[in-house]
Amino acid sequence: MVSDFRKKKLTYLFKIFFDSDGSGSVTKEEFEQMIGKIAKAKGWADGDEAYKQAKKVMGDIWEGIQQKADINKDGEVSLDEWINLWDDFANNSGEPQPWQAHYCKAIFFIQDSTGDGVIDKNEFSNVHASFGMSKEDAEKAFDKAANGKSGISWDDFQKLWLEYFTSEDENAPGNYIFGNLKF
Repeated sequence: MVSDFRKKKLTYLFKIFFDSDGSGSVTKEEFEQMIGKIAKAKGWADGDEAYKQAKKVMGDIWEGIQQKADINKDGEVSLDEWINLWDDFANNSGEPQPWQAHYCKAIFFIQDSTGDGVIDKNEFSNVHASFGMSKEDAEKAFDKAANGKSGISWDDFQKLWLEYFTSEDENAPGNYIFGNLKF
C-alpha cells in the first residue's frame, strides 16, 4: 500500500503535469496538451525536429502509461490507476519499464535546454514556470534537488528520478525534481 507521503507526491505530479482539466483522469488529448506546454517553454515550433521527436517520445510514454495503468481499459488513466502504477514500480525493485526510462530521459531533455548534459538553475526554473510555478519557488526546488551543486547531471537526475517515485524520506533531494516544495 502506498504511503500518504508518496501518494501526495504522485498526486501532485498527476494534477500539475497531466490532468490539465481537473477531471481526475488523464486522456491522450491532455497528454498532447502537455507536449504543447513543453514546446512553448522550449521555444519549439510545430515543425521543428526537436518538437517532432518530443511528440513521438511523449506518445510512446502515453502508450506505456495507458497499457500499464489503464486497468479498466476506458482510454483514461485515473488518479488511482496512476498511483497504483507507481506503487507497483516502487514495490518491484524500482527497475523502470521501457516507457518509464523514456519518461525519465524526456524530463531530463526537457529541462536541459542547452543540451550540455546538465540542468542548471535557470533551465530548471524556466520549465517549471511554464507549468505555473513561481520562478522563486522553482529556484528553491532546484537548490534542494541539486543538493549544493550548480547543476544536475544525467547520472544525478536518474538517481533523483528514482528517489522521487520510491522514497519515503521527506527530505530526499529527489522529491524536488518536479518543483514542489510543499509535500
